[in-house]
Amino acid sequence: MTPSDTILPARRVGRRDLMKLTGVGAAALAAGSFLNISNAKAQTMETKPMTNDWDKTFPRSRNVDHHKVTFRNRYGLILAGDLYLPKTRTDLPLAALVVSGPFGAVKEQASGLYAQTMAERGFATLAFDPSFTGESSGEPRNVASPDINTEDFSAAVDFLGLHPSVDRERIGVIGICGWGGMALNAVAVDKRVKAVVASTMYDMTRVMSRGYNDSVTPEQRTQTLEQLGRQRWDDAAAGTPAYQAPYNVLRGDEPQFMADYADYYMTPRGYHPRAVNSGNAWTQTNALSFMNMPLLTYIREIAPRPVLLIHGEKAHSRYFSETAYAAAAEPKELMIIPGASHVDLYDRLDVIPFDRLTQFFRQAFSS
Repeated sequence: MTPSDTILPARRVGRRDLMKLTGVGAAALAAGSFLNISNAKAQTMETKPMTNDWDKTFPRSRNVDHHKVTFRNRYGLILAGDLYLPKTRTDLPLAALVVSGPFGAVKEQASGLYAQTMAERGFATLAFDPSFTGESSGEPRNVASPDINTEDFSAAVDFLGLHPSVDRERIGVIGICGWGGMALNAVAVDKRVKAVVASTMYDMTRVMSRGYNDSVTPEQRTQTLEQLGRQRWDDAAAGTPAYQAPYNVLRGDEPQFMADYADYYMTPRGYHPRAVNSGNAWTQTNALSFMNMPLLTYIREIAPRPVLLIHGEKAHSRYFSETAYAAAAEPKELMIIPGASHVDLYDRLDVIPFDRLTQFFRQAFSS
């Protein structure tokens, strides 16, 4: 770890400098802290009407019925979702799954792929855009909250529990990447959910407050908070938030996991114009509410409902799932996919263990 006396002034540190400062990386990498960031076109983002076009990053399944839907969360924000139902079904209500993530993605990417695939296997599924992102409402655009985004999962459970095709006593949750931590947090408090899967999970409060591998020093944390406080004054004076530099635009010398992110979010493989991670950005002060609000404090309270954590053997983020697994109570399972990276679990149909997901939820719903 870099000694505190070598820290560069906050407003002059770029991404490559940040990586050198903290070895593997820091909260700033995910949160935007320490970065040399401009207003990035002021990002004149606004909520637009939902499109009925098939604009997903994956092909449409002939075995699934798809419907665009909206629902409100407890804060009155209108969330946009994609409801997937198996085309061949009876009049009996279906077991259902809520799906969201990754952090900075939209429902047209990984969460939609998970949802459609699980609908092919007989579940009613709902992939949704979290508040302030994608086609969901909320101003300003592209800001996150550990509280509101936890609530978003429960609001999706509200929606499914009122849907005539769904058995409200058989609802589960899947969270991907940063929304894996949100999913675990939501299920800990929402006893209506019968089982939860977190795939390639990030604990966003941990990475934003402590950096990758908990590498941020107290001095760096203080510097970040001071910078974020000053940015609040700038935003208040401007009447609009400043945004970070565009995400996943590579400049060279990035670690492999950042190149992996770019390979997904910035290529035809996974690019979507509404996704924060596809060349857009979070607000500069996005990290504030994550800095002192640990998501997984009550993870043990998910029990006796089962938890399945899935992670790639070679993922830089694997330690998040390992720590969550150690903190959770039984019944729990940690499934490590041999040879897989973090991003492989976004869309690699030959890597994502859909057979195990299906078995896990069917067993949970039958008990």
